[in-house]
Amino acid sequence: MTDFAADDSTPRTMMISRRSFGRAALALGAAAVLPRLSLAADRVIRVGFVTPQTGPLAVFAEPDAFVLEQFRKGLADGIDINGEKWAVEIIVKDSQSSSNRAATVAQELILNEAVHILTATSTPDTTNPVADQAELNGVPCITNDTPWQPHFFGRGGDPAKGFEWTNHFFWGLEDVIATFTGIWEKVETNKVVGALWPNDPDGNGWGDPKMGFPPVLAEKGYTLVDPGRYQVMSDDFTAQITAFKNAGVEIVTGVVPPPDFATFWTQAAQQGFHPKVVTFGKALEFPQVISSLGERGDGLSVEVWWSPNHPFKSGFTGQSSKELADAYEAATGKPWTMPLAFKHSLFEVVVDALKRSGDPTKPEAIRDAIRATNYDSIVGKVNFTTGPVPGISKTPLVGGQWSVVDGKPQLAIVENGAHPEIPTSAAMRPIGG
Repeated sequence: MTDFAADDSTPRTMMISRRSFGRAALALGAAAVLPRLSLAADRVIRVGFVTPQTGPLAVFAEPDAFVLEQFRKGLADGIDINGEKWAVEIIVKDSQSSSNRAATVAQELILNEAVHILTATSTPDTTNPVADQAELNGVPCITNDTPWQPHFFGRGGDPAKGFEWTNHFFWGLEDVIATFTGIWEKVETNKVVGALWPNDPDGNGWGDPKMGFPPVLAEKGYTLVDPGRYQVMSDDFTAQITAFKNAGVEIVTGVVPPPDFATFWTQAAQQGFHPKVVTFGKALEFPQVISSLGERGDGLSVEVWWSPNHPFKSGFTGQSSKELADAYEAATGKPWTMPLAFKHSLFEVVVDALKRSGDPTKPEAIRDAIRATNYDSIVGKVNFTTGPVPGISKTPLVGGQWSVVDGKPQLAIVENGAHPEIPTSAAMRPIGG
């Protein structure tokens, strides 16, 4: 029987590795710890899942309960591994939108829950510290929903060898840059771009002078106005808005939490700043945010990782993208969001790897099965052997624009240059056009 366990408040765990923990436990008395760590006897595979259920990134976790319920039902009879039946238990921990908390609960899952595999999603604030703890402790780990460069290079990854225990699938900065500029080229502007990048892993990655937006924008003939990194959850963007107005900015971009964008966009209106194109990652990915902006949400644009019109289906449930979105809306009364499919695909890949592992009591067996993944998921093909660096699989990215129709946000695909298999559904227009 599969179990969906909610987060609990456990004491802060010492930041030591599972190997160190094992040696210390033996010194204290093996009898005290063997029942907890004897995973083969009970034939239960424990999957740890770290997600930002609270805090400024909580909107990413909205689909969690629905997806986990899908997998709880689908795995109710367990899974067959090498002729043996195994139950699956998913243990959920709230990162509270904090990288420190994410590391702490990852340690709790490893040391207290003795999980066989770790998973995490929703920006590098969650995926990076969880993957770091998995790497430190020799625990197989799968993550997604973070551009691959902030996830890989943000953790000190070496492109020549990658990581031993951690694997990740999502698009990269090269994809979002191509998508954003593809959107902008569909509107006549002066090509002056204002950047709102926070002092966090995403902002530092997107603004990186070598791997981020700056060199590509210069190459494409854009003038970049970058006032420097701001602190997340700022309540005053006057300095940035003034810099943008003085430079004649007609395009604004960034990657900010939803509360920060709402503050910025409100103050932009108050201060008479009216750009033609506003394209943001993170904040503008959610219909809830667009709804909260009212008519000011109309015309905003964003990268689209997944939509009901994407031509993919789940290898676990058999649902098409549209069927998954429809099922979510029917069950929750809420609009579909992009993280819905990535949460679903995360557990698709987990189940597929476990089935191929042969012996889930051996971390190396799970690790090797994950590395060999070649799976068709609800977000497209996941294959960790294809790169661009070891342990990374890229997923497709297109561009979209929001319309507010009768008070309800609707997202249309307006840019698909890199992925024509995902059809466009509207033409890009300037804000107010």
